[in-house]
Amino acid sequence: MVRLPRRVLPALFLAFAAGTALAHGPTPQKIAQTVTIKASPDAVWKVVGDFGGIASWHPDVAKAEATGGNAEGATRKVTLKSGGALVEGLDEWKGPEWTYSYRMSDPDLTALPVSSYSATLTVTPDGDGSRVEWMGRFYRGDTGNEPPDNLSDEAGREAMNRYFGNGLKGLKAKVEGGRTP
Repeated sequence: MVRLPRRVLPALFLAFAAGTALAHGPTPQKIAQTVTIKASPDAVWKVVGDFGGIASWHPDVAKAEATGGNAEGATRKVTLKSGGALVEGLDEWKGPEWTYSYRMSDPDLTALPVSSYSATLTVTPDGDGSRVEWMGRFYRGDTGNEPPDNLSDEAGREAMNRYFGNGLKGLKAKVEGGRTP
């Protein structure tokens, strides 16, 4: 058995801790977008609550192909106008509570620069109208320690914020009877 002097142990611990701190991978990123809509929660849910109906209100979506309706385990393939497709699976759908949660199945870095994500969309009463919140948790497109700029945490946050923000603007326009931006 090798015995090390007591003053060496703290130095070894610090070296180990510093090495593991530098070797960690990506950290999960979180975003949340909200919009207030001048319509009842039931009216908003009638549009947004259809998991496969995203193409009817999201201006960035060229088409959506869905299977399984609103049942847990349902899937949708969302083809974006800018290119690429998002394959998503429904984890939980609670119609009476106006909320559902889903996750990306297979990453497509041409669609969004993220390697994985999960999201929850919720409608709540807000005065005479509704508040819609779309929250997401994701990892950047390149999960290595030194990702290129286009697959970084910042690129992922910008893309997810833009996608959720554009979607909520489109939902508001659709439900309130306006034009989709």
